[in-house]
Amino acid sequence: MKQLLLATPSGGAETPSNRHRMAVAATALMVQLARIDQNQDARELSTIVDCAIKALKITREEAEEILQDALAHADSATSLYEFTGILNDHLDQGHKLLLLESIWRVAYADGRIDQYEEQLIRRIADLLYLHHSEYTLARHRAEQAHQAERSPG
Repeated sequence: MKQLLLATPSGGAETPSNRHRMAVAATALMVQLARIDQNQDARELSTIVDCAIKALKITREEAEEILQDALAHADSATSLYEFTGILNDHLDQGHKLLLLESIWRVAYADGRIDQYEEQLIRRIADLLYLHHSEYTLARHRAEQAHQAERSPG
């Protein structure tokens, strides 16, 4: 989510309320991914918080609050469109690509990608109107970051 939500929304002036809604929407997509394999891993949740801290330049406490809001919204969501619709209204293609990269990072956090995670990420990419090449690029960048984090020294 690096600098994901620092862009001014295309529909008008940025407000704290808009920023929070976009942060919760982006985080809720990551929460949905963390839950897809029926095993919400602590490493995945930690990665979500880390992504929010980097993207929004906020404290860990603020990121945890966004995560709690996102967990509640994810629980009551009826479709992914509730989240992607907000993001499509406010993010350009480059920022959506950064979001997808963050989503891939969450998927890699537990050290494995299962078929359901991959299918969900593909669906999210489609709902964000990202091309297959952008989907592949985001996955490649996240995989490289994951490998770099795991390699010694």
